[in-house]
Amino acid sequence: MNMRIKQVFNTILLLLLISCKAPGDAEGSYVLIKTTLGDIKVMLYDQTPLHKSNFIKLVNSGFYDDISFHRVIKDFMIQAGDPNTRKDRGKTLPDSLQSYTLPAEFNPALYHKKGALAAARQGNNVNPSMRSSGTQFYIVQGTRLNEQELNAAEIMINNQIRQSYFLKFLHEISDSVNKTGISLSDSELQEKVSEKMFSYLNSKGDYKFTDEQRNVYSTIGGVPRLDGTYTVFGEVVEGLDIVDRIAGVPTDNSDKPLTVVKILQMKVVPR
Repeated sequence: MNMRIKQVFNTILLLLLISCKAPGDAEGSYVLIKTTLGDIKVMLYDQTPLHKSNFIKLVNSGFYDDISFHRVIKDFMIQAGDPNTRKDRGKTLPDSLQSYTLPAEFNPALYHKKGALAAARQGNNVNPSMRSSGTQFYIVQGTRLNEQELNAAEIMINNQIRQSYFLKFLHEISDSVNKTGISLSDSELQEKVSEKMFSYLNSKGDYKFTDEQRNVYSTIGGVPRLDGTYTVFGEVVEGLDIVDRIAGVPTDNSDKPLTVVKILQMKVVPR
């Protein structure tokens, strides 16, 4: 079985495991995350319906039960959702960063304040559409930032957005050229991509933090450099102290906790 067929097979397997166990898209916007270090309660946003529905289906299917936080970075975030961290699964499932993804649902009103729940994803170089992982998520811990740091974060965000669109236009034009069989020189290809970038930059203004965001980031904290490029689809309403506890565990050089921090169970709960 070649790698492409194997990847498709594993993706279908993952989706079947989810759909067969899920009792439908349950109504409810709150999820309790029971971990070995304590409980975290999150609220899911109605403004990101694709991510909300997907997360609830995964929760109801039991997908997250017994999965570990596999990436933890103090003053940044805690990440979980890789099915291969469940040791008793008995079979290797696909890395959901690559094979099971959702379209981005960016919303300027939803940002990476402390406690934000967001979807992990692959980088812009291989994922110019900035699609989200179907299963992997992170919860922001972050830090407080001053005005100078927020200004630098705005510049970084706009650079990332431009890079993403440049790569997206490059892929689109290259694919179109390949399908038609027309040959373009590197300079001709660059010119076409530049034309699309020029049109995009003229139609879209720069990303800017609102006064509310600046106030929250300077008083409560967060990770503003991820805004506009990673989908935020919820926030912690109880258990920020548990997020801090998990973020503070010792890790190795690859940001993996030295002591396993496990999700014991997730369930949809009343407000």
